[in-house]
Amino acid sequence: KDNSGNRWCIVMSHESHNHPSQIVPYEGAATGVGGNVRDVLCMGAEVIAVTDSFRFGDIKRNKTKWIHDGVVSGIAGYGNPLGIPNVGGDIYYQEGYNENCLVTLVTLGIVREDHIIHSYAPKNAADFDLILIGKPTDNSGFGGASFASLELEEEKKEQNKGAVQEPNAFLERHLLKSSYALFKKFQNANLINEVGFKDLGAGGVACASVELAETSGYGSEVWMDKIHIGMENLHPSVYLCSETQERFMWVCSSEITPMILDHYNNEFDLPAVSEGARASVIGKIREDGQYIVHNGDEEIINAPASEVTKGFLYDRPSKQKKIEHKEPTVPEFDNYNSILFDLLSHENISSREPVFEQYDKQVQGRIKLETGYADAGVLAPFNSKEYPEEIRNTGIALSTDHNPLYGLIDPYWCGVNATVEAMRNVAAVGATPHALSDCLCFGNPENPSQMWEFTESVRGVKETCNTITLKHSPSDPTPIIAGNVSFYNESKNGAIPPSPIISCLGLLVDVNKAITMNFQKNNSLIIMVGERKDECGGSAYYNLYGELGKNIPRPDLDEVKKQIFAVTDSIDKKIILSCHDISDGGLALALSEMTFHNNIGCDVNISGRVSDNKMLFSETGGFILEVSTDSFERLQSVFSDFEIELFKIGTTGGTKIIINNLVNIDVDKAKDKWLNGLRNKL
Repeated sequence: KDNSGNRWCIVMSHESHNHPSQIVPYEGAATGVGGNVRDVLCMGAEVIAVTDSFRFGDIKRNKTKWIHDGVVSGIAGYGNPLGIPNVGGDIYYQEGYNENCLVTLVTLGIVREDHIIHSYAPKNAADFDLILIGKPTDNSGFGGASFASLELEEEKKEQNKGAVQEPNAFLERHLLKSSYALFKKFQNANLINEVGFKDLGAGGVACASVELAETSGYGSEVWMDKIHIGMENLHPSVYLCSETQERFMWVCSSEITPMILDHYNNEFDLPAVSEGARASVIGKIREDGQYIVHNGDEEIINAPASEVTKGFLYDRPSKQKKIEHKEPTVPEFDNYNSILFDLLSHENISSREPVFEQYDKQVQGRIKLETGYADAGVLAPFNSKEYPEEIRNTGIALSTDHNPLYGLIDPYWCGVNATVEAMRNVAAVGATPHALSDCLCFGNPENPSQMWEFTESVRGVKETCNTITLKHSPSDPTPIIAGNVSFYNESKNGAIPPSPIISCLGLLVDVNKAITMNFQKNNSLIIMVGERKDECGGSAYYNLYGELGKNIPRPDLDEVKKQIFAVTDSIDKKIILSCHDISDGGLALALSEMTFHNNIGCDVNISGRVSDNKMLFSETGGFILEVSTDSFERLQSVFSDFEIELFKIGTTGGTKIIINNLVNIDVDKAKDKWLNGLRNKL
């Protein structure tokens, strides 16, 4: 809130574009970005960031590499021209995604609360106009929504390509710019509450025109011959349901209509920017609640709008899946140097630079911590002179997480761990978890065991949100404010692993207090938060041996909450110099990654109740903290307030990574393995 009492908001959208990206990777990923961005824009918001989360198949397969290259190129090829920074993301390679990759995207925007535009007709909207904006309607993306709910069949790949939309990033950039300018006009004329605005996504003109109306209790009427088109002689169903990209729909009074038409068609000259693009009045709001569509002189639809929009409610049976896993017997060694090198170069752990180097990360000038420097991307969304001075130092952090191997062991704990990990990541930069989004990607809900996987994962997410409550409002669960559900991610070879992909939005009162995961100086103390346990189930360490295991991390959620609050309080008090969460690869990986950026080594000695390999590589969650020796008592005071134990495990300095008598490697050699691990496999 600023000094004038205005509240400023973060808009968050989280969507998937899975099937299209499997069939046509570049176009599928690119149009996924476009639709996600338009959803945020339609709230009246300025779009300030995107991030992505990918799940690909076995990295050794040429098809996986082809899909990977196409998806990453599509994200970059669409997102970069829009001038929107990519602030983070994660990638996981696992054979369960061989025939069904996952491409999920998060978009953030900012808007003053009283400037929010809603995706429904305003009050007293009878006879208001429906105005279609953007690219001319063609047959691209026809059937896209239904295609997303089909089992993928390799032999039908070619015929399914028509269900994938065609992207035009430069037209979308122009639509963003022109819409921002129109928002200003509406704000200045006090018209924000007199209009509604909606992206044309799934279902195209049909869905937008009926949903804008019915949400407010109205019906609507559409004349198909008024829709500006890019192809002649298409079936009426195509004009109505095609998912042609770069389109919006406004609902407004006839007094406002000339302003909108002139704004897009003349002032921003859409017809000159892209052939056939324009703004056209295609229908009206009806007070009687009917949805009517005319095709020339023929009335082809006349039905209650409420019946058109009403979804089907299914009570799907679920049946617990018999999951019989056991802990493997893996060799123990006197020296774990080679194992650590193998993990550092593992495709699910090594540097993601081959991906994020293709993204524009500093455009707009809001990014404070880029991808790769910290556990979460950090932005200062209000840092320019157009925003009140008192909110310019406000910061936000964004993270996405999920480990598919956990889902194969126990979908409930998979949901818990994905949520906890996303929260820990924003906490590690100093941000308190403020909101979540979930993109729930699963197999066939008609299969009782797969429906059980879905419900168990959701239960895990829900219980985590209910337990790890908001720091500023302890009685309130952490809210899930965005997301979607993607079912039927399966092929003849089976369904994907349960995939609740969670994104966490964190808040920093002062963005300048955000910290990285990089050791800052020599002779600092290294502190561990979270005792090591025998929890290597689903770990990268077991994966080296081709094993899955059974002992998945089972975090104590009350303990996690206290850890997060203690860490963020300590960062806010400037006690902690650097912080990294313990997750993939365990303690040894977390320590190694902290040494790389500033080439500062560490000497660590840990005692515990678990075997050496579990101590090094168990993925039990926690944090590694760097503090100055003279700050330890202050740190201890903060953590004791939350009844959290701290473990002094070592010091920073030198050029080696030393852990007990088990690991002794050069930082430079470890860094080389980490930097080139993924790059050498693509």
